[in-house]
Amino acid sequence: MAGGIRENHGDDLPENHEINVTPFIDVMLVLLIIFMVAAPLATVDVNVDLPASTATPAQRPPEPLYLTVKEDLSLSIGNDVVQRDQLASALERTTGGNKDTRVFLRADKSVDYGQFMEVMNLLRDAGYLKIALVGLETLPAPAAPAVGAPAGTAP
Repeated sequence: MAGGIRENHGDDLPENHEINVTPFIDVMLVLLIIFMVAAPLATVDVNVDLPASTATPAQRPPEPLYLTVKEDLSLSIGNDVVQRDQLASALERTTGGNKDTRVFLRADKSVDYGQFMEVMNLLRDAGYLKIALVGLETLPAPAAPAVGAPAGTAP
């Protein structure tokens, strides 16, 4: 046949329309391990029994400034104990006079609301208006069992 010669070299493979996700999964696992190992948590060594919250947490700056109200109503900036009358000057030294610094306010859950508000007023009087409240993260409570269902069974 002239002009109708077709050569078959054996390289006519059928098209594959599937995506190979194995490299994607490998990359995701490596990233997960990197974040789990390399993401340092900014912790303070002052023991406080924090109340719990189910709100979505806000992002933390690289070096957060913690102000802690302990159970005995004493104040700490980071790990340093501060007297109430010296709070403004201690914040000035710690922040370098930057009033836009966000102050993360932590309080023991046994601290009275009025005492907590006094500390917030001290911060406001010192010119620090960006205050973030710190609490423990909790999972939402499980749904109650259906009416008439024995306890421990799903509806």
